Amino acid sequence: MPKSRIRKKADFTPPPTKQATAIKLGNRSWVAPVMLAFFLIGLAWIVLFYVTEGDLPLTSLGNWNIVVGFGFIAGGFGVSTQWK
Repeated sequence: MPKSRIRKKADFTPPPTKQATAIKLGNRSWVAPVMLAFFLIGLAWIVLFYVTEGDLPLTSLGNWNIVVGFGFIAGGFGVSTQWK
């Protein structure tokens, strides 16, 4: 039976390295304080509404005060998407 030919493999050459490009993130130092402020304002709004049995923060809104409080909290989550 004839012998099979041995194939000669080429030497491994690693792919060229890519130059890292600098990503400019900008100054986002305002994000964390604003996010925490929204969270705390929303929480304080809801707690104040329950503790005062609906008399504060705005009597005219009634139970919509809860929606306002959760709106502030949702705003905090919206701002948190800018955090890098």
